[in-house]
Amino acid sequence: MKQVVYGYCRVSTMKQSIKRQIDNIKKLYPEAVIVEEKYTGTTLDRPNWLRLYRKLKSGDTVIFDEVSRMSRDAEEGFRIYEELYRKGINLIFIKEPHINTDTYKKAVNNSIPMTNTNVDYILEGINKYLLSLAKEQIKIAFNQAEKEADFIRQRTKEGIAQARLDGKQIGHPEGVAMVTKKSIKAKEIIKKQSRDFDGMLSDVDVMKLTGITRNTYYKYKKELKEGI
Repeated sequence: MKQVVYGYCRVSTMKQSIKRQIDNIKKLYPEAVIVEEKYTGTTLDRPNWLRLYRKLKSGDTVIFDEVSRMSRDAEEGFRIYEELYRKGINLIFIKEPHINTDTYKKAVNNSIPMTNTNVDYILEGINKYLLSLAKEQIKIAFNQAEKEADFIRQRTKEGIAQARLDGKQIGHPEGVAMVTKKSIKAKEIIKKQSRDFDGMLSDVDVMKLTGITRNTYYKYKKELKEGI
């Protein structure tokens, strides 16, 4: 069965751009099949990741721009890493190449051979230490990603709290319609073409003209009737 190279890209908020991750992966691995995930939390909130995880087979490769794209939870991240490693999946982290599965595999396979002498007690200890060191490097990387995520969350909370103390509006004011270029254009079309206003077209036909969803369409129509 053909082995596949995947590139997994994820952003957590609408303000983040996923393009940088895709560009970084495609630059080094142009053959990678990109899997995108947007606005997620833990891996349980990532349907595209779960689908990819289920279809991965031994010999496949998954590339991440950085370790935090795989997981920002240290315990969860290391658990998934080990599960995929045992399944024979190659993991590549562009910004943390020292924890790629190839590096981990070398630590496992390049153990010092036994000599069938009393020295073997020492060699066995060295081999266990090298394997433990490799695992510790992986855990440190996931721990760092978790700490950075916690730091960002804390700074965001502090920023929101300070803004409120300063009397600034956080988020969209309740009861106030959001005005955008798209909403203005859509409302102009609705007012001109809808039979509820100056036009002759049905709601379905006007929706097609505006290209907006059903819920948004009726929301805009309601706002127009209320003079908003």
